[in-house]
Amino acid sequence: MPTRSTVPQRIPPFTVLRFARYLNFLCNLPEDRTEISSAEMARIIGIKATQLRQDFFTLGGFGRQGRKYDTRVLQERLRDVLYLQEGQHMVLVGAGNLGQALANYQDFERFNLYLRGIFDTNPKLIGLRLRGIEVMAMEKMSTFIAEQSIELGIICVPHQVAQQVCDILVEAGIKGIWNFSPENVIVPDGVVVQNENLSVGIMNLSHQLNSLARDRSESR
Repeated sequence: MPTRSTVPQRIPPFTVLRFARYLNFLCNLPEDRTEISSAEMARIIGIKATQLRQDFFTLGGFGRQGRKYDTRVLQERLRDVLYLQEGQHMVLVGAGNLGQALANYQDFERFNLYLRGIFDTNPKLIGLRLRGIEVMAMEKMSTFIAEQSIELGIICVPHQVAQQVCDILVEAGIKGIWNFSPENVIVPDGVVVQNENLSVGIMNLSHQLNSLARDRSESR
């Protein structure tokens, strides 16, 4: 099996996103599916087979045309490259509807990502249990993060307080922010952030849908 040393030290962000898509696809295959071709995998995912083979070649020894992949070996290699083998612990801030949906998302564990704490300022939500995790008051968060060695924080709060929550998380030692607030948050050097603006996503989808309808109308 290829070693970590055969993988580039710096993988481009878009390649990392494709690796994550590949791993998610492989994890959803039936357990008895042990092999798959690049052509079939690329077709289902929706990319070019040449791109897929090129990506897998960077893993060290994968990506040869005409040969099927061992799905289990490929999964392990992708987990290694994405640093998912050892696992990461997370906290979630904001136990409203979106926060509860994320807290109840069970697929995190498939990728060795574990939600350890949930925090909110709403007295009506404090004490609520989500998948066995009790929602705690914000005042307890910094101590909890330090004691549990948490490195990832998920933000599901209104945009007015998103940056404030982000700053608290960073001050407590969080090194990675997954932000679902409509407000893009700013982090210092040494901290990474993924801003997931749901409104932007649905506006993009709406534009594509209307463009498709317009193209069909003009072709008649």
